[in-house]
Amino acid sequence: MLRRTLLALGLATALGGSALAQAPVTMRISHPVPTGHHIHKLIEMFAAEAKSATGGQVDVQIFPAEQAAKAAENHPSVARGAVEAAASVNFQWGNTIPEMNVTVIPFYLTELDKIRNWFDSPAAKILEAKLEERGVKNLMWLYTTRSTIFTSNRAPLRMPDDFKGVKIRGLNRLADTAFTAVGAAPSAMAAPEVYQALQSGVLDAALTDVSAAVSRRFYEVQKHGVVTPYFMVWYHVYVNPKWWASLKPEHRDALSKAARKTELAAFDITEKTAADAEKILKDRGMNIHIQTDAERKAWIDAMQKPVIDEFLKQSKDGDKLLEAIRKL
Repeated sequence: MLRRTLLALGLATALGGSALAQAPVTMRISHPVPTGHHIHKLIEMFAAEAKSATGGQVDVQIFPAEQAAKAAENHPSVARGAVEAAASVNFQWGNTIPEMNVTVIPFYLTELDKIRNWFDSPAAKILEAKLEERGVKNLMWLYTTRSTIFTSNRAPLRMPDDFKGVKIRGLNRLADTAFTAVGAAPSAMAAPEVYQALQSGVLDAALTDVSAAVSRRFYEVQKHGVVTPYFMVWYHVYVNPKWWASLKPEHRDALSKAARKTELAAFDITEKTAADAEKILKDRGMNIHIQTDAERKAWIDAMQKPVIDEFLKQSKDGDKLLEAIRKL
């Protein structure tokens, strides 16, 4: 009787130890976008790929819409290990890593072929090294948009002179250099406040991703929209380096492969999202104008150099990064 009891206890302990050894690794990802956003859907795709590639041994838990942390708190939360991973828009790092602002230089990185060449490039490695200096390891770059819409009410903003005296919602100090160069008056404003500001006339115009113009219902308060590949945006996912180092090599490899698959899938999803948004805006009554080559050249001539000059003033490795992007 005693022997059977000891054998049973031994078997239970062995099974318990085996279950403990095979317990899934938890990877919590915090991000600020709502569940309907295409970036959230891409992160869901990554989670499914990670589960499949690891046989369920990595459990990716997603916390969208600032459920786990505010957008500005994601970096410190990951660096401290409060969560294993987070996603941020690249230019949110502008104050701590000025080089991360490079994509807001007008028309500098908006050609789709160049954006596709980003992964593992010297340009990407420059920014990834900067991120590691700030206590996080980059896992993937999710192409978010290159389709910007400039909305307005009185008249479309087609040429640089059309911006003179226009009160426009700004993006950040660097990006706003382009607007002051053409005589506009940029104003910093949180995204949820922009609709009311446009409706009341506090702002005359705004710029945003073309799909965001749909979700924010700008078509209700703005008559015109000029669509242009003005700048590019990444949502990038980064992890806690100590957590990453603690993973089994096969799990790190599986997550890296899942990340690359998701990065590549982002192109078709993002381009389709933009095309669908243009149609929705037209259907809802907005006068949509696709920028011509001549108009784009005029914008580049008037707006690009002032932003590059300011970028180089702010960033230590700006020259090296710009050269690496030119070679993509």
